[in-house]
Amino acid sequence: MPEMTEAATASHDRFIRLPNGARVCYRLDGEAGAPPVLLLGGLGEDLSTWSPHFVSTLVSHGFLVIRMDNRDCGRSTYVPSPPPSVLRQFLARPRHDAYTLVDLAQDSALLLEHLGVGPAHLVGRSMGGMIAQSVAARFPDSVRSLVSIYSTTGDPKVGQPAAATKLLLASPPPRTRAQAVQAHLRLTAHLAGTRYPADEVAEAVHAVATWGRTAGDGAAGIARQIQAIQASGDRTAQLGAVKAPTLVIHGDRDRMVDLSGGHATAVAIAGARLVVVPGMGHHLPDSLADRVTNEIAAHIATA
Repeated sequence: MPEMTEAATASHDRFIRLPNGARVCYRLDGEAGAPPVLLLGGLGEDLSTWSPHFVSTLVSHGFLVIRMDNRDCGRSTYVPSPPPSVLRQFLARPRHDAYTLVDLAQDSALLLEHLGVGPAHLVGRSMGGMIAQSVAARFPDSVRSLVSIYSTTGDPKVGQPAAATKLLLASPPPRTRAQAVQAHLRLTAHLAGTRYPADEVAEAVHAVATWGRTAGDGAAGIARQIQAIQASGDRTAQLGAVKAPTLVIHGDRDRMVDLSGGHATAVAIAGARLVVVPGMGHHLPDSLADRVTNEIAAHIATA
């Protein structure tokens, strides 16, 4: 039963058990009946990764903003299957019980169906961009338009992280809140672009909030999400089926997903437009929120 009946929505955690068995946590911001925008976060990023300023700016553009925790992060379902070993991740050999990006895409499509908002404008960052692409390719009736931010196609020849980034990602996972804050600050400082550095105070607050919202084994969840990307392989051919108007946004200082991934995404999707932001890295600080949300709003207006 669709729940979009209030005159306006308020930002707090809500839950639904989807027909496929997944439990999804989500939030709504904006006026009921406004054009819906679904925000999909990246690897290990819960819905709070989209900052209040980013969300409120989209709301001020007249959108109903929907955020969700993907499987294995935040307060959504943590899959009971064991995570892949470090060796399996290194060799890109997923376990037989791995879920895929299409499974994550189905979660998104089913949430939209539950909300009864009709097709939505999808905005995904990093892995969230991959999920949004998969929704557009496999569940096209759920999508009005697509924005893929610093993401890639799964082709191993493009969009690869820098060697220094791989080393940083290989660090032992944090086991305490203090360790989680330090790890987040270290990674964010590394990934932030040259023109848009991370706000250390804001990022520390966010890291504490994320730690508090993590309802399962975060390290195991990230490992299973990485496995989902690996199990999905090269999606270039699938992206050829995307008909939704598409905008690709990427920075030229991205050390997590090389700019070649953005170029490949724009080439794979017919009619896609690529916007390269000078000095932008693999991070969306509030200093970039107005630029990116204006691009999103303009794209939706033409879609």
